[in-house]
Amino acid sequence: MFVDRAEINIVSGKGGNGAVTFRREPFVPEGGPDGGDGGNGGSVIFEADNNLRTLMDFKYKRVYKAESGQDGMRRKRFGKKGQDLIIHVPVGTLIIDKETGLLMKDMKNPGDRLVAAKGGKGGKGNVHFKNSVRQAPNFAEAGALAKERTVILELKLIADVGLLGFPNVGKSTLLSVATSAKPKIANYHFTTIDPNLGVVNIHDKSFVMADIAGIIEGAHMGFGLGIRFLKHIERTKMLIHVIDVSGSEGRNPIEDYKKINAELEQYDPSLLKKPQIIAANKIDLVEDEEALNAFMDFMEKEGRDVFPISAATRQGVEELLNETLNRIENYIPPEEDEIELFDFEKDEYDADYKKLEAFVAEDGAYELTGGQLLKIFRSTNFTDVGSMRYLYRYIVNKGGIDMLKELGLQEGDTVRIEDYEFEYYDD
Repeated sequence: MFVDRAEINIVSGKGGNGAVTFRREPFVPEGGPDGGDGGNGGSVIFEADNNLRTLMDFKYKRVYKAESGQDGMRRKRFGKKGQDLIIHVPVGTLIIDKETGLLMKDMKNPGDRLVAAKGGKGGKGNVHFKNSVRQAPNFAEAGALAKERTVILELKLIADVGLLGFPNVGKSTLLSVATSAKPKIANYHFTTIDPNLGVVNIHDKSFVMADIAGIIEGAHMGFGLGIRFLKHIERTKMLIHVIDVSGSEGRNPIEDYKKINAELEQYDPSLLKKPQIIAANKIDLVEDEEALNAFMDFMEKEGRDVFPISAATRQGVEELLNETLNRIENYIPPEEDEIELFDFEKDEYDADYKKLEAFVAEDGAYELTGGQLLKIFRSTNFTDVGSMRYLYRYIVNKGGIDMLKELGLQEGDTVRIEDYEFEYYDD
């Protein structure tokens, strides 16, 4: 089964907490702090793997978690860093942030990597909070929380050549004789319901050819195999449009040509700009020479190169492949439109992390929030005066009290940070 789309949850590792420990030495207040730092949490990293062809593995497993960092230890020993989680995906996979809908990375080259969820930073041990006034800090820094997000994985095959055409026109047969691929072939519609790839070896050179499932009218709206087919031809360098010119199934080859190209245009007009050559297949079964001549005249007016072939008997296939190789070797990539990418700089670990915000909650309480504030808050030892002062000084220095007063804060009002509440008194 070919799976080309999946939705998974990824969770990085939480940073280890800094340690609150003290040396045991005479003539040193409480022995002096010696708490080590917590280890950083592991990150979730995607890597493009050329040995994978489908997203099947993600059909059965939906949650992926990296290892958390170890807490700091006494004697200034650091906690162990959490192990990164490497997730292998096929080359050609798009990684999309579900919440924003923005592309995080196009994994189009073997070995491409993306740190999709950065591990939480380890917290500092209490040794870092000693100063001339605070000789024995009874608090340390909590490790940063894990990063969790939902990502969409969407696979678009990477092939040099895409085979176009209605069902049962001979695309699978052409692929089988041109490459070592062994697609399922039978005389009924929609034999191919999954993409097939094969490597064409010719003149000591090679290129990848993809026979992708046939389309019907309305494919651009999702009818039939619809967009599942169309999206896989976006990366190809050129197209071979396979058309049954024998009329063996009552089809009109000119109308087939028009309908397929109309679907391309309505899905993405840029697909019509790709080099497209015509493989006039089943030439050995043609009985109506007049209809064939009309088709050839029409293609000449369209400016298309036509190669009469019989995939079943291999007639004309070598000439078709020679021209295909020539087109690929002279291929000039078009300029790609710029698209908005996911901005990691605006992720919560970066730009907005130190931002402090104040607002009035629905119940009338005054709330403070912010990434760095919450990290300090979670590190606070509420039984230690020095730790409480450290938290309060951070709020004051960042303008938190002034922001709350602008919102109407007065003595006796409730101030809330996460689930912790206290009454405000102006000293």
